[in-house]
Amino acid sequence: MEFKHTSVLLEETIDNLQIRPEGIYVDGTLGGGGHSSRIASELTGAGRLIGIDQDEAAIEAAGARLKPYEERVTLIRDNYCNAKQALTGLGIDKVDGIVLDLGVSSFQLDNAERGFSYKYDTALDMRMDLRQALTAADIINSYDEMQLYHVIKDYGEEQFAKNIAKHIVNARKDKPIETTGELNEIIKAAIPAKMRATGGHPSKRTFQAIRIECNRELEVLKESLDDFIEMLNPGGRICIITFHSLEDRIVKTSFRRNENPCTCPSDFPVCVCGQVSKGKVITRKPVLPSGEELADNKRSKSAKLRVFERGGQ
Repeated sequence: MEFKHTSVLLEETIDNLQIRPEGIYVDGTLGGGGHSSRIASELTGAGRLIGIDQDEAAIEAAGARLKPYEERVTLIRDNYCNAKQALTGLGIDKVDGIVLDLGVSSFQLDNAERGFSYKYDTALDMRMDLRQALTAADIINSYDEMQLYHVIKDYGEEQFAKNIAKHIVNARKDKPIETTGELNEIIKAAIPAKMRATGGHPSKRTFQAIRIECNRELEVLKESLDDFIEMLNPGGRICIITFHSLEDRIVKTSFRRNENPCTCPSDFPVCVCGQVSKGKVITRKPVLPSGEELADNKRSKSAKLRVFERGGQ
């Protein structure tokens, strides 16, 4: 299956990145290489792009797409949370820009075998990195009711999380829940019929929650942001596209804290904590897709772009 993914907020991201032709750039979520191919096309001379993705199919697809720029592109199969070590291994300490396009790619959703989507009846997998042991089936069959409830409520923001968790635990007493189709039926039974009639597919929020838990998406994001800002050269920018309110909150909070890290009480006349600002938030409000993009790509609906610029000389 061809790795297809329409890059969301592409022009807005490239504009905000303020690419320097001889700079070093990192795409931490390579996907199909949409953002990367645009960055690479603007690089010259010593300019360099490092593309990172944990999905083998993404590395292959992006490798083919980035072939015209291969002399200035390095691809690494890894999770972006390991970017600092990976770059150190390449002899790179600082970079001029970083892009993260979070969430799941169109390819991953549309590839039935991967088990990301409730639209296909297949094995419950949902791993972005197939080398990982933990699958969605493991979570569904081994987490206790309270753990499942918290995952579905916190990561899916699902109002029927309690009932869904209860139905899952009851259903697996008979036999393990192995497919997306089985999980769909269980979720459907846990949601009142009149609620199923509105608000999209009944499994949407639960599937999203299980995927986030399976791939540790929010922990990885939280653990990586300070490192990424630290890696930027003065004037370098990090552009992050989120598709979920929890992701967006993590990015917004991190950017604000790096802009103003002072922990002194508000009534102190001067700062004594010694925490120094790392730069400034460029996007006070997130950049949203245009009406045109929304019409062309319905998956861009929940996308938000936030940008931070490293300070210093």
